[in-house]
Amino acid sequence: MAFITKEKFLSNEWISAYSYLILGSIIFAVSDILFVVPYKLAPGGVYGIATVLNTLFSWKISYCTFAMEIPLVILGTIILGPRFGIKTIVSIFIILSTVWLMETYVSPDYAKVIADPMLNTIVAGVFYGISIGFIFKSRATSGGSDIIAMILAKYTKLSLGKLVMIVDGIIVLFTLVQPTETGTIGWEFAIYSLIIIYIEGKIIDMVVSGANYHKTVMIVSDQFELISSKIKDDLKRGATIFTGKGVYSGDEKKMVYSVMSRRELEILKLYIREVDPFAFVNVTEANEILGEGFKSLNED
Repeated sequence: MAFITKEKFLSNEWISAYSYLILGSIIFAVSDILFVVPYKLAPGGVYGIATVLNTLFSWKISYCTFAMEIPLVILGTIILGPRFGIKTIVSIFIILSTVWLMETYVSPDYAKVIADPMLNTIVAGVFYGISIGFIFKSRATSGGSDIIAMILAKYTKLSLGKLVMIVDGIIVLFTLVQPTETGTIGWEFAIYSLIIIYIEGKIIDMVVSGANYHKTVMIVSDQFELISSKIKDDLKRGATIFTGKGVYSGDEKKMVYSVMSRRELEILKLYIREVDPFAFVNVTEANEILGEGFKSLNED
C-alpha cells in the first residue's frame, strides 16, 4: 500500500509528513464547517452524508461521522488488512476533534460566512483540495469513502478511481432529499457539490504534483534532426528520437520526444512551422516529471 510509510521518528521526513497531515486535517475540518455545512452541500465522503443527516435531523456532524468512520476503519481492516497506516487514523482523529470543537464552542453565527453561493462553492473547493492534497502528501488518506471504494474494488473489476467517483456521486445525490426554501428538489445542492468535487480534484493535483507548466511533445517529421538540434541547442532541453513505421504509407518514420515548458513549446512550434509545416505534432499535459532537469526522484 503506497500510503503506508516508515519515516524515522523525528527525522526531517517524519516532521514534514506530520506537519502536512495535521495542517491538512485542520483545514479540512474548518472548511467543512464554514463553507460546506451552512449551504447543505455534500461533496462526497462520510462528511457529505453527515451534512445531509445534520440538515434533516440536526444531528452533530462529528457524531454522525464518528458513527460511520470508526466502523469503516474496522471493517476495512478486517476485509483488506492493515492497509491504512497510523497516519490515516491520526488524520481521522484530528478532523473529528476539530469538527467537534467547532460545533460545540463556536457560535452558529459562522453560518454562511460567504453570502454568495457560487463564490462559497469555489472557496470550499479550493480549501478542500488544499487540505486533502496536504493529507495525500503526508502519505495518508482521509478514510471515509476511500475505504468503501477499496472494499468494493476487492470484489469488482472496476478501478479504484472509478469506484471513488461512483461512491462520491451517490453521496452527492443524497443532497436531493434536503428541503429547499421553496420546497422543491434541491438540485442546486447537488450541482454546487459537484463543482466542489471538480475544483477539489484540480487543486489536489496542484498540491501533490506542483503547479506544473510543462508539456510533453511528440513530433513526427522528416526534419527530425533539425528539430532535435533546436531542442538541444536553443531550448537546452533533452530529447529522444524513436524509429517507427507509418501504418498507411509503410515508410519508416522518426519521432522526436521531449518535455518542456509552455513558453519553450511555443518557440518550438514556430520553428517547426518554418522547417516542416506538414509535421505531426502531439502535445499533452505532463502531470508529473521526475528525473534530471526536473524534480528529483529523491524528492518524491
